[in-house]
Amino acid sequence: MIKHIVLFKLREFAADAEKTAALNKMKEMLLALDGVIEELKFIEVGLNHELNSANYDLCLTTHFNSMDDLKAYAIHPEHVKVVDYVKTIAEQRACVDYEY
Repeated sequence: MIKHIVLFKLREFAADAEKTAALNKMKEMLLALDGVIEELKFIEVGLNHELNSANYDLCLTTHFNSMDDLKAYAIHPEHVKVVDYVKTIAEQRACVDYEY
């Protein structure tokens, strides 16, 4: 099994409400992939408890049977829609993929 963990730091927003809305939309979009992408075996999305922190804002954890399945997920049209949105709101991304 492959565990894919991604951390995102969002850009600055004019108001906390805007950032909260963007985080919630991103979370909803990611969780909506569950059951849509066959290769995606598990998904969890966590928001940092502190809105305006030096830490990352959102953590995505997903599981796949293989690296090939992760690659298929990465190019799936529904995932690409999420990526396109994330590019408009995120300024940093960190990722680790490992076998467990």
